[in-house]
Amino acid sequence: MGKSAGSVSIIGGADGPTSIFIAGKGGKVRLTTRIQNYFRKIKRNRIKKRITANPHTLEEVVQWLKQEYGAVEVSKQSHNYLEQRNSLKASLIMRHRPDLVGELMNLEPPDREDVEALKVFLEQIHERNRMIEEIADDIFPMDFHIYEIKWAENDHMWIGVETVWQVLDGSFSGKKKTMKQLRKLFKKIYLYYGVTVEDIKNETERYKSLLGVLCS
Repeated sequence: MGKSAGSVSIIGGADGPTSIFIAGKGGKVRLTTRIQNYFRKIKRNRIKKRITANPHTLEEVVQWLKQEYGAVEVSKQSHNYLEQRNSLKASLIMRHRPDLVGELMNLEPPDREDVEALKVFLEQIHERNRMIEEIADDIFPMDFHIYEIKWAENDHMWIGVETVWQVLDGSFSGKKKTMKQLRKLFKKIYLYYGVTVEDIKNETERYKSLLGVLCS
């Protein structure tokens, strides 16, 4: 059986499946695409009606993962942890503190055929990443942890928890036949994290994140 990998990342603002319109001749949207978008909208509205307030803190989520699924924290010295932390740090800084990267914040990719411009662009990306990595914790604080759940011998799920910026995300890897189960588990975890009455009323980022996970 082949091995497959999947991931879900929630950093706030996820707003469910995006409708993709594929235009045919004359700019008309294909009938099959319109039908797919119609059913996506129905599914989304149906899920919205089922969401009720039942919130838990990230700390409670971690305890639940340990008790129910034997989750174990990943070493902060591991390659996986360092890679995920750097990636999340970059996303959060560009979202919440773009001033920390200045002119390197909005980089526009050049024409692929312009080799020299592409080299400059890649150098700017690397420079921005180096700049972000060097930003001290007292300037941009983070409290990031990864917890691993072993589903089977070669099937794993990793849950990322960041308590300062209130981030919950996950990734998983395993055999193709277990991917559906792992996706269900991640939805269950995010449902446990849940939302408050205010989240539902105001459709906050936490609410949109939950909706995005349930619609995926």
